[in-house]
Amino acid sequence: QQYAPLLVVFAVVSVLYGAAVTLRQTDLKRLIAYSSISHMGYVLLGIFALGQVSLVGASLQMFSHGIITGLLFAMAGLVMHNAGERDLRKLGGLVRQMPIIAVVFSVAGLGALGLPTTSGFAAEFLVFVGSFSSTVVSGIQVYTILGVLGIVITAGYILWMLQRVFYGPVLEKFNVVKDADILERVYMFAFVAVIMLVGIYPAILTDVIKTGIMPIMGLLGG
Repeated sequence: QQYAPLLVVFAVVSVLYGAAVTLRQTDLKRLIAYSSISHMGYVLLGIFALGQVSLVGASLQMFSHGIITGLLFAMAGLVMHNAGERDLRKLGGLVRQMPIIAVVFSVAGLGALGLPTTSGFAAEFLVFVGSFSSTVVSGIQVYTILGVLGIVITAGYILWMLQRVFYGPVLEKFNVVKDADILERVYMFAFVAVIMLVGIYPAILTDVIKTGIMPIMGLLGG
């Protein structure tokens, strides 16, 4: 516990630094990859706040991040495969050729920035509430507020990415681009269903997580 304050600082630095670096990316897959640095910062914040609620949030964030980022990478892969381009500066207007991919990509992106009714919101909400109310780390409320600022930056790069890929003028070279096929739609909608289910009813996982962290709370005296 004596190192918790220092580790909380590292967590917040990870959130803000990761988000800032992601803002500078112009490669589609690299942007998604760098965003993981920021989202793992929320996991660290929840863990080192050393509270039951924050630990539940950190565990849920790990699950949520895996599902959402997996879907983001899958959608990025489809865009790259079907359009033959990954440079965000050379993409645009694909919503007309790829309406299904655009919708699913948008859902995953909004989940990544923590939109209510998505698993990303449920996880980050628990992390922030648990961290803010922690009595173990002095001044953690300030660090929690700084961590919340990471969501603002996340919204910036996620919305910018979606705008660059799917909106704006339609480029002639993308006129023959195809949308997702039937098999691709099956796994896409399965991922979306999980993201929405956990976002609307997080207890389906948090009840199990609480049971798992009780021994840890016992060791911490909580």
